Amino acid sequence: MKSDFTPREQAIIPIAAHTANGEIEQLQASLNAGLDAGLTVNEIKEVLVQMYAYTGFPRSLNALGTFMKVLEERKSKGINDTEGTAGTPIPTGKSSLEIGGANQTKLIGQEVKGALFDFAPAIDEYLKAHLFGDIFERGVLSWQDREIATIAALANVKGLNSQLGSHYFISMNNGITPAQLKTFVEQMRKACGDDVANNAAAVLDQVLAAIAKK
Repeated sequence: MKSDFTPREQAIIPIAAHTANGEIEQLQASLNAGLDAGLTVNEIKEVLVQMYAYTGFPRSLNALGTFMKVLEERKSKGINDTEGTAGTPIPTGKSSLEIGGANQTKLIGQEVKGALFDFAPAIDEYLKAHLFGDIFERGVLSWQDREIATIAALANVKGLNSQLGSHYFISMNNGITPAQLKTFVEQMRKACGDDVANNAAAVLDQVLAAIAKK
């Protein structure tokens, strides 16, 4: 059972976490480290763009602006970073809603429905069509990469334990092991400190205990 992440996967964690909490100085260091670890320019762009769906446009835009400056500084020092593969558009013949609904079901392992989405069906459509359709269908990052970014962001924002727990489940449904999630907690400790990591660990313990009872 895998217990660690590759260097590029590991580098996604602080990038997403510091984007989510608006920690620009830490983000600058994490972006440089991510490029040095083998993340391409387009892979990092994808992480930063995806963050808007979880933490809002302002955090995402600030992070993208910071990334532009990082790349300019590196270029001025003679560092030529790999651009990498660009994202692809939604395939023709199906709508974002159709594709996103299928992606969401596959990611989670079952169709998503419930009282909240009955109460506000617009949010259900936006989640399916835009997040799981337009964004997750772009390629560039694997779904595991995207879940690593998601849990890192959610773990570094207070009050999102319910969503963090849900995405721990989703991560495991997409091949991330419990051992890797324990490693994730320790990476969060290095990036964001004990309070954030201890909370992330407590949520993970609850999730693993719930699985063990099944």
